[in-house]
Parts: sequence; C-alpha cells; structure tokens
Amino acid sequence: QVHMVESGGGLVQPGGSLRLSCAASGSIFSMNFMGWYRQAPGKERELVARISSGRSTIYANSVKDRFTISRDNAKNTVYLQMNNLKPEDTAVYYCNADGKYSSGSGLRPFDSWGQGTQVTVSS
Repeated sequence: QVHMVESGGGLVQPGGSLRLSCAASGSIFSMNFMGWYRQAPGKERELVARISSGRSTIYANSVKDRFTISRDNAKNTVYLQMNNLKPEDTAVYYCNADGKYSSGSGLRPFDSWGQGTQVTVSS
C-alpha cells in the first residue's frame, strides 16, 4: 500500500507562516491528485487545496492568495505554504493522494491519507 507522512505543523502567531510537507512511500506506480484537507473541532473535514499531476491547482476560497500548494513528483511529496495565517486556520491538516501502486497481482488504485498534523494559530 501507500503511506503518507506529514510534517511541519505547530503553533504560530496570527500573520505568521508555516510550511507543511507530506511524503508518500510505497510501491507507487503513478500519482494523480495530491491535496490538503483540514478539520477544525466540531466541524467537518474540508478541502484546503489540491494539485493534479499536471500541476493544476484549486483552493478553498478562504485560503486563496494566502496558501500555495506545490508538489515534487520525483520525491512523491506535496507541500502547503501557508502565509498570513489566521486563528480560523486552526485545525488538523491531512494530506491525501490517489493513484496506482504495484502489487503482487499488478497495478491497483490507492487513495491514501496521512495521520494529520496540528496547526494552531494563536497569540
């Protein structure tokens, strides 16, 4: 299977910046979409940003012009640069990726999630 491991969360003051990283590992054959989602206490998980294999991107309206998603296909890694952070950005951030991996019985699809990393924006 494919495993996703996030890093880079933490505590930051309003207006500050953080960069999240998420590396995928396993017998990856191809990676399609990679993305970041977040879930605040008492709220549903929501899409933050997503990037295709061709580097087309989409963002939630609440983070446009503040967050930037990018990917390094050679490293199977997706990044989220977060600038001008606000208290309402506080949440657990999860990375997600889908594609195909090599198994003993050929290529199989995967849709994998990381374990989540906490981002807290507070003074």
